[in-house]
Amino acid sequence: MNPTIQAFFDTVTQTISYVIFDEAGGCCAIIDPVLDYDPKAGKTLTYNADKLIAFIHDQRLSVQWILETHAHADHLSSADYLKNQLGGKIAIGRNIPAVQKTFKKIFNFGDEFIPDGHHFDHLFSDGESFRIGKITAKVIAVSGHTPADIAYQINNVIFVGDTLFMPDVGTARADFPGGDARQLFKSIQKILAFPPETRLLMCHDYPPTNRPPEWECSVAEQRARNIHIHAGITEDEFVKMRTERDATLEMPNLLLPAIQINIRGGKLPPAEPNGVAYFKIPINLI
Repeated sequence: MNPTIQAFFDTVTQTISYVIFDEAGGCCAIIDPVLDYDPKAGKTLTYNADKLIAFIHDQRLSVQWILETHAHADHLSSADYLKNQLGGKIAIGRNIPAVQKTFKKIFNFGDEFIPDGHHFDHLFSDGESFRIGKITAKVIAVSGHTPADIAYQINNVIFVGDTLFMPDVGTARADFPGGDARQLFKSIQKILAFPPETRLLMCHDYPPTNRPPEWECSVAEQRARNIHIHAGITEDEFVKMRTERDATLEMPNLLLPAIQINIRGGKLPPAEPNGVAYFKIPINLI
């Protein structure tokens, strides 16, 4: 059964979230939902998440899954908020403990933070299949951007996360802790090995000035036109390009708050004795 897919574009973080469902009144999954964050005030908001909720209510859908492609560095996840409002299981790739261990050390989290992935309801393995109502979905491990990146395949559609961008934007960076440009190349080749007509849905778009935001292309288009990894680019050429390019990039604006939420499955850090939750900001470390 082919899914119905509804995309939601956040203009602030340039993130695309998705609701995938089998039929009106049926079952759905949410992919990469956004929690709005005002860094000046340190305030979280639910504008984007509430748009998803309104759509799900309008379609009379039952949420089975809230799916993360990885622990994002460029936006906060609203997975926990959505679970509290709608139900469903929060899931991510099974290598998330490696990311949690790295950032536990960076943020000097205490013993209360156990980096074993228990913050999520389910950890997906490479090749694992699961159901969204009448739809069958499959997990594809695509590490490289981070060690825990996964993509979700439903029939001829693949939600690629941050592994690929639109062809005129290129590919994801690989210089975050645990990232690996050579592994990213191998992961992208797994996606580009699918049939040419396979639909690829992005998690972000950072469009050039000559076009509006877009988030869907085909394997054939990526092979022909991706500015970083089109057909004919060798692994060594890609690694050299990616490494040199990453060295020039600034860290994402929301990296430090976002990762503290996202490695916890969208939950805020534990409140301190005064009842307030705080983000930690390491000085001169990143």
